[in-house]
Parts: sequence; structure tokens; C-alpha cells
Amino acid sequence: MTAHSDTNNAGIQIAETGDPEVMRLVRIAEPTAGEGQITVQVAAAGVNFIDTYHRSGLYDLALPLVLGQEGAGAVLRVGAGVSGFEPGDRVGWAGAAGSYAQRVAVNAAAAFKVPDGVALETAAAAGVQGLTAHYLVTDCPPLKPGDRCLVHAGAGGTGRLIVQMAKIRGAEVVATVGSDAKVELARSAGADHVVNYTTTDLVSGVEAAVGADAIDVVYDGVGAAVYEDSLKLLRPRGAMVTFGNASGAVAPQAPLHLMGKSLWLTRPKLWDYLASREELDSRAGEVFGWIADGRLEVRIAARLPLAEAAEAHRLLQGRSLAGKILLIP
Repeated sequence: MTAHSDTNNAGIQIAETGDPEVMRLVRIAEPTAGEGQITVQVAAAGVNFIDTYHRSGLYDLALPLVLGQEGAGAVLRVGAGVSGFEPGDRVGWAGAAGSYAQRVAVNAAAAFKVPDGVALETAAAAGVQGLTAHYLVTDCPPLKPGDRCLVHAGAGGTGRLIVQMAKIRGAEVVATVGSDAKVELARSAGADHVVNYTTTDLVSGVEAAVGADAIDVVYDGVGAAVYEDSLKLLRPRGAMVTFGNASGAVAPQAPLHLMGKSLWLTRPKLWDYLASREELDSRAGEVFGWIADGRLEVRIAARLPLAEAAEAHRLLQGRSLAGKILLIP
């Protein structure tokens, strides 16, 4: 750990982009609750694919950078102009840069209260992924009873939540997974059909389950490896929702490639669907309500010390685990 004279706070920082080894546990500045902010003692930080994009340089960000976007913990201090939060409150957040740390400053607009019946680790695990799954099934486009959707990586952290929320909304769900071990995990989330794309051709496997041109919506966090096949499976006027790049970014294409079946294509991001305090509280309230009443299971696959952030990234990108990976400061 690099010395820093004015703080005992620690975080995972990168000074250059690259492989997981570029991450370092260093002493960082003690956060201050500025205008519109709260400072939080972090109980757990969530590990997400967007963190690997920041680390690898896929997205161009100023360096040095403390990684992490989400977590949960207890409020320490409340800055000027903040209402609705007090020291001691249990909170989670999605979209607060620098969350791989012991203490962090969070814009109050990105924070939400955690109900007493929900553990802070569960809240950290349900932040980015739970809110992402929620906006995808409710808005991109709104999933209706009887709709048929395809969820890639249906045993993963976000995918498994999408499967469960799609079932809550009354849809028929086809999930894809990358191993036989993950088939049951997707089924236990409620998937009606599961295709292991490592042993079965993706298109033929889905068509065997539901027929040709039968999918209303594809939810794709995988990216390049499944994009073209996903378009083949959509019905005319179906919707392709590409929200992640786990296998690499989709190559640029002219819009004409959608014309054959008059397809819709969207590449959304979470923050545009948390555009107001009311929207964030509404989404978080529904997600935590489903958790509290047992309709939504948040699966935590691994808890690692903050110092093992590089291993957390390797595990995430290796896709050997099913569920959320947390860093515990």
C-alpha cells in the first residue's frame, strides 16, 4: 500500500489501464460531503462488468482512478443541500465513482434507503444489477404478460435477475448459459427454457424450444459473440436490447441490417433510467419489495477482501461464478 499522510482511507486505484494487475490498493483522500453529497462507511462494494471496462480502457476516463460504481453502507456525514438522509442511515447507491474504498462520497441523488429487513450486502449486490434488470424489463420496451424474451447469460448476476423479473411480469423466458452447471441456476430463477450454447447451437436450440422468429425481446449483456444470432431469433418488429459487452463490443454496422424484420435496437445505460429522485426511489422500492417478499432472490457468488480486487475481476470475466461478486473493505 502506498503511503498517504492525511488519511487511513484505502481504495483500489489504477494509474494506467490494462489487465487486472494494474489495480493497486492505496491510501486515498478521506472523502468530504460536499454540496449535495453524503459520505458513507462502505460495508460492501459491488463488482460489475463496467468496472472492467473502466480498468481496461474501453471507456476513456481520466487517470488515476479509484474503481467501483456501487455499494452499500452507513451514512457518516451529510453535506449542504441534502434532504432525506441522516448520519446512521443504511443506504445503497448506484453510480458513485470510487466505490472500491473503505469510505466514499456519494451524490445523494444516486443513493437510496435500504429497508431494515434487507442486509447491506444484499443491497450492494442488488444495486446496479437489480436496478438495471428493473429498467430493462419495465422500459426497454415494457415487457407484457405473454411476451417471450431471450435472456443471455441467464445464470449470471444481472441475467438471473432479469429472468426473475420477466417472470414476475408474466413473460415466457428463454435463457442461455455457458455450462451444464448453470442450467439449473437459470431454471431455478424461473426460466421456462434453457439453452447451453457451448453444447447446442444457439439459434437451433432456441428455435427448438419456441420456434423460428418467435422472440419479442432479447436482453443481451454478452455483446459480440451473440449479437448476430440474436437478431435471427427475433420476430418481425422485435426489440434487440444490447446493454453490455462481456464478450466484446458489437462491431459497427449500418442501420440497414435491421430492415429485414423491421427490428428495434437500443443500447441503453442505467443512469438515463434513474433520471429523478422519484424514479430511483420507485425502482429501488419495487426491487427491495420483491426481495423482502421472497419473489426475487439475489445470489451472492463470492465475497472477497478489498485487496483482492484483481482476483474479483478475473472471476467476473472468467464467468466461472453464478451471481454477484462483492468486495468487503
